[in-house]
This record gives sequence, structure tokens and C-alpha cells, in this order.
Amino acid sequence: MLEKEVIQSVGFRNVKEDGAVTGFQFKVRLPYYRGIFLSQLRPGTLFVDGERFEREEIVWHIHGKDFSFEEMKSDMETHWAVTEPAVIKVKKAGGLGQGYHDLKFGFCFTSSYMPPIMQDALDPDEESKMYMPEFGHHVNERRLLIV
Repeated sequence: MLEKEVIQSVGFRNVKEDGAVTGFQFKVRLPYYRGIFLSQLRPGTLFVDGERFEREEIVWHIHGKDFSFEEMKSDMETHWAVTEPAVIKVKKAGGLGQGYHDLKFGFCFTSSYMPPIMQDALDPDEESKMYMPEFGHHVNERRLLIV
């Protein structure tokens, strides 16, 4: 079951490759009832405890497959459903230390019925000047624990 918050508490952990901690991951849910195709997604910047990770450094894992920012821009076939969380993977040597961490992550998306002038103004790192509940918040914050 998904939590109400966009950034999910379940799944926040360090990631190991060949026995070494190479980064961390967490899950996000889509705050839009219809689901979207990946080409509609506008990922933003991730901040963890003030450290900045650009969207080009982040891998989205959806439907068992990894997608870079560049790959998502042109993917018009993969559909992200509202009932399936995406796993956000971030490379960081040594991962995150044990304890609480403050996450701030923004993303937004276009819609077929959103006027082009509104789509051009979308900024995943800033809250929309015009709040539209059906599109959720662009910027999400959560304090999570790694044990």
C-alpha cells in the first residue's frame, strides 16, 4: 500500500554493488490519478541534507527497468501508473550514513489538457504559482531514516 506522502518511507536504503555501498534509493508515488507516460515527466533536482543531485545523476526505476533523464524525455510507450511507486536511484560512494536524512525532491508532468503556455512554465524545482490539486505539489520534502 502506498503512503499519502509522495516520498515513501518504505524502500529508503543504501544500495550495494559487489559488496560495496555505491549509493542510495527511495520510492516516490505519482500524485496524479491517471498515470503518465515517461515523456510527460519533468524531473527536478534532489537535495539530501543540503547536498545537491542533478536530474542527470538520478536513475528512475519503473516497471523493472532503469531510465535516465535523457531516456525518459523520448519514451512515449512506458506508462507510470498511480498505483506503482518509482524507485529513485542515486550514485553516491559510501551511500548515506545511518540516521535521519532530509530529502527534498521535485518533479512535475505535462498533461494533454494543459495549455502549452502552462507547460512551458513548469519548473519541477519550484512550486507552481497556480496551485492545481490534480497535479500535486512539484516539490516534496520528507525526513527519512536509514538503519
